[in-house]
Amino acid sequence: MLDPKLMDEPARIAALDRYDVLDTPREPGFDRITNLVRSILGVPISAISLLDRDRQWFKSLNGLDASETPRDIAFCDYTIRQRAPMIVTDAHADARFCDNPYVIGDPNIRSYAGIPLETPDGYNIGSLCAIDIVPRQFDPGQIAILQNLAALVVEQLELRRIAERDHLTGALTRRAFLGEMNRAIALFERHQRPASLLLFDIDHFKQINDNHGHPAGDQVIRGIARLCTGLQRPSDSLGRLGGEEFGILLPETGQEDAARAAQRFCETIAATEIPGTPPLRVTVSFGVAELRSDWPTCESWLAVADMALYEAKRSGRNRVAIARHDASHAT
Repeated sequence: MLDPKLMDEPARIAALDRYDVLDTPREPGFDRITNLVRSILGVPISAISLLDRDRQWFKSLNGLDASETPRDIAFCDYTIRQRAPMIVTDAHADARFCDNPYVIGDPNIRSYAGIPLETPDGYNIGSLCAIDIVPRQFDPGQIAILQNLAALVVEQLELRRIAERDHLTGALTRRAFLGEMNRAIALFERHQRPASLLLFDIDHFKQINDNHGHPAGDQVIRGIARLCTGLQRPSDSLGRLGGEEFGILLPETGQEDAARAAQRFCETIAATEIPGTPPLRVTVSFGVAELRSDWPTCESWLAVADMALYEAKRSGRNRVAIARHDASHAT
């Protein structure tokens, strides 16, 4: 019988998107797995590949220097179409791959063993694979090892997804938010795609805790995160960077539009009573920084936004300040 989840490409892509992992930096937990594959199976190349709409992207690749390939020439594109391991003992003798550019040219793939990466809800989002440059058989014991390691890859993805969310607000953790910033920086460097950062914190937050207690402070933090989530676009990212400080990353957004968005957030928060015991009204201050080549790292980008936030607080709070173009020279 046909497996409907192997045929449902939109749902498969949605399952992949939930992990929010594409274009993230390399991580040791995944690299250890591909290193184990190379060592235990004695192959020169191992990869954790994820199949996006039109590309194969590598979360980990050992033995080659690449970050992605076109999907239409990826062995992994065949692996995700089945539940069982996909084994190719000699790619030259396989009609699917004998003309593949990676078979007839570098890296000269001859044999392949791929295990589908199946999510808990049953969608194949990619593969863990072992690749050799000579024809070979993969014995049942080696395939079983690959299957166990593929299950570990999915567990890592699940743990990564859980660890990215702040338990109080549901916003991204600081680490996860910095990962989103790094992605925006990479898009800016490669394709000149704009992005802006809104950095904000709650005005006089210590007084809330001192006057009403920490549970009331938590309620305010939670309420503001809920307000921001409702106001932001689906493509925007909200992160809790620490205590009462938050960041909102606005992709494809220049300085003027970012400043308007910050003003909208600022005014909505000031006008909203946050439920609790007692209900409270609070204000926030915003610093706005469009990504520029002058601040090409997370740290420098955050620093100039923080300088603008400081200016908003110094000039009266409950307002928006924009980073100066020469701010990087003061950091």
